[in-house]
Amino acid sequence: MATTARPQNPVLRRTKTSDSSPASSANSVSVSPSDSPAQSPSATSLSSLGSVDETEVKNSRGVLLDTYGNEFQIPDFTIKQIRDAIPAHCFERSGVRGLGYVARDMACLAATFCIFNTFVTPETIPSTPIRAGLWALYTFVQGLFGTGLWVLAHECGHQSFSPSKTLNDTVGWICHSALLVPYFSWKISHGKHHKATGNMERDMVFVPKTREEFGSRMGRFVHELTELTEETPIATAIHMVSQQLAGWPMYLFTNVTGHNYHERQPEGKGKGKTNGFFGGVNHFMPSSPLYEKKDEHLILLSDLGLAITLSILFFVGTAHGWMNLLVWYGIPYLWVNHWLVAITYLQHTDPTLPHYDAHTWTFTRGAAATIDREFGFIGRTLLHGIIETHVLHHYISTIPFYHADEATEAIKPVMGQHYRSNTENGPLGFLQSMWTSARMCHWVEPSEGARGEGKGVFFFRNRNGLGVPAQKLAAPMAKPTAGTGAKMNVIVGSDSDNE
Repeated sequence: MATTARPQNPVLRRTKTSDSSPASSANSVSVSPSDSPAQSPSATSLSSLGSVDETEVKNSRGVLLDTYGNEFQIPDFTIKQIRDAIPAHCFERSGVRGLGYVARDMACLAATFCIFNTFVTPETIPSTPIRAGLWALYTFVQGLFGTGLWVLAHECGHQSFSPSKTLNDTVGWICHSALLVPYFSWKISHGKHHKATGNMERDMVFVPKTREEFGSRMGRFVHELTELTEETPIATAIHMVSQQLAGWPMYLFTNVTGHNYHERQPEGKGKGKTNGFFGGVNHFMPSSPLYEKKDEHLILLSDLGLAITLSILFFVGTAHGWMNLLVWYGIPYLWVNHWLVAITYLQHTDPTLPHYDAHTWTFTRGAAATIDREFGFIGRTLLHGIIETHVLHHYISTIPFYHADEATEAIKPVMGQHYRSNTENGPLGFLQSMWTSARMCHWVEPSEGARGEGKGVFFFRNRNGLGVPAQKLAAPMAKPTAGTGAKMNVIVGSDSDNE
């Protein structure tokens, strides 16, 4: 089988697996209907999702290069090979085991709260700077425990928490509502993300900007993007901080980074609606085009959960002081937001990852357009492995996290070098990847050497001159103005920021 990444740049180092091989003889098992999309007749994708038939082989693809200069080949394995490679017991879910993890995370949250409120007081620690430092540590630790609880609610949304849908949705609704997450609203939109990962027109989160969209946002002509001066590290840092602090609520309220093709909503709910404030696209209104009419009552149930949590927080703030509430809940909540955005951003944004247009995308290809990373004890224990096993999660989302490592190892021989991971330097490497992606991943465009189907495969390029340079485009010429014969440059793309 063809490999995915042949290093052209000796500086690039990535964890590789052996070449792809036929599916193992492990037993294939059935999974729940709420799992990853069912197999199409091609055993790879859903025709009902509008994907192309993966059995069609198009030989004319040209030379495709990721941002590092590695040659890329489109994945050619099947969903059946992935499923057959995974041992049957990896699909088994235990509600008792899941509830045990929920109890563990809630006990950690409660114990940390009690310890700090008992011992980090003016009576026990007279020094104000020391107390402030310890309470800052409290917010960080609670943010990690809260993110772990968030991940378990995420498991509930995928029905990987237990075999019982009622238990899954009950636990998920309680845990996510406590973290100010609209459980059912996000569950539905996140499920659509899994069905269209890497699809430039249908993915629901971290859809990269095209060159035209990036140029429009910068107020520049698209052919000028390769001539811009390098973005300053300060500007990159400011963007990263704002993304980490505001990215999650902006996504919920405005669908930022989600697709903006809502007019295609089959029931017509997207007519005249766009991403952004007051555009009618959000996770709180039943009329949002993110949802079908049959799901509107679930959006209201999600809103009810948020209302209950906000009421409790208001009571606590009134009774115990708003500054205490800020430290006890507000800042840890921001830490949870930070980890959530950082994790999901780095799962889907990397110089090695492709994206696909609607004609080239298939479920199998899109699910491979994700990457595993490593965050050590924090990632594997406190955050339940969500960072380390995301590729597997996109193929079969009903496998519980405590079986995900074994299942990941099982699919690596099938995926071969199509499997993406960046585990170098562990937790430090994870944090370094945020900076690397912020500097190298500005917009996507086809490779210069792409041909045929290859023109539907997009890779990140940037204005900083890092990695493979963006294509040099000649300035487009407008038609002569009547009476003058003058010609002028025009901007390609819309005037608004299509996020």
